[in-house]
Amino acid sequence: MTEKNNRSNMESVPHPIDGDKGATDVGPRDVVRDKQNPDMFISPRTDSGTVDNLKFSFSDTHRRMEHGGWSREVTIRELPVSDTLAAVNMRLTPGGVRELHWHKEAEWAYMLDGRARITAIDGKGRSFIDDVEEGDLWYFPSGIPHSIVGLEEGAEFILVFDDGRFSENSTFSISDWFAHTPKDVLAKNFGVNESAFDHIPDGERYMYQGKVPGPIESEKPHDLNEPVPNPFSFKLLEETPIKTNGGQVRIADSNNFKASTTIASALVEVEPGGVRELHWHPNEAEWQYYIQGEARMTVFGAEGHARTFNYREGDVGYVPFMFGHYVENTGDEPLIFLEMFRSDHFDDISLNQWMSQTPPEFVKEHLHVDDDFMNKALHNDKRPNVKYKYSGYRGD
Repeated sequence: MTEKNNRSNMESVPHPIDGDKGATDVGPRDVVRDKQNPDMFISPRTDSGTVDNLKFSFSDTHRRMEHGGWSREVTIRELPVSDTLAAVNMRLTPGGVRELHWHKEAEWAYMLDGRARITAIDGKGRSFIDDVEEGDLWYFPSGIPHSIVGLEEGAEFILVFDDGRFSENSTFSISDWFAHTPKDVLAKNFGVNESAFDHIPDGERYMYQGKVPGPIESEKPHDLNEPVPNPFSFKLLEETPIKTNGGQVRIADSNNFKASTTIASALVEVEPGGVRELHWHPNEAEWQYYIQGEARMTVFGAEGHARTFNYREGDVGYVPFMFGHYVENTGDEPLIFLEMFRSDHFDDISLNQWMSQTPPEFVKEHLHVDDDFMNKALHNDKRPNVKYKYSGYRGD
């Protein structure tokens, strides 16, 4: 590389130089990714020690292509630190079918776009059918058989499972079971001739292109049993949000979404310039999915360990159990993301709230701060008196 070209290259791309530390990087590199991750490219000087990787992008995953749609997943294989939860991003065409199946793990879902029809039946033969749209949730407990079909607009959604080792490729599918059961046994089971199974699939269908379902009333079984006692779907956007001075949140856990007994969630929105304030969760690790915007998060792991990450829409983030953290909106549009927990309830502890409820002199003795800090930073927060405790946000 000539001196002229080297100088031009240095002017057009960032280099890992922080004051009197670092040096230029003129070797092979992904400049686009470096620019998208400024706090990972050059870490804040407050970062220290070693913290596991807490980021993985769905853009870096394998996409399973099928007639009727596609799917891709982030599990413990892609993000080894995430042993509590795994996720699948799925798209169904209009009439695209995720075939009848069940899992060892419970399935939680958030509708990102379009509409879909979901069906299920519980262990007592009680049925469930519903049409879900953007912002809706569903939850199927472990072992509950279910299906998903794209309606006129098609559908895209994020599925979250309560075990980081989950894989969408290891579900129990009806076509796979039929294909691996002797036909004489199938005939005895259903009371028909073996010839009825001459054309069954020779393996799992997983996903296929079907027809767009008709009106939901026409799809219900004529001998429909009593409904499940707690609906498997939930309209999250109809929940009144908890609003603070830098954003808002809607929480869904077993307190309001009764069926969801192993996964708790929060749909978080942080305004430009705002921050999901310093806090931690006393009940479980936090799994995140970024829906819109740009963010940075520093995770504090005790013993001087801290690391900062940058996130964009389509990224998965993770915060190990009890680690302190914040999430800052670093873009110019609202930041929207999901906080997920393998728990029946949402819980968090705010650093601001904790300090404000501690004798002031004791706080000042710890941190060497003055009365001005105590008055301005800790005692001017006007949180609403809400059912769910939530740390809130700070604006500019």
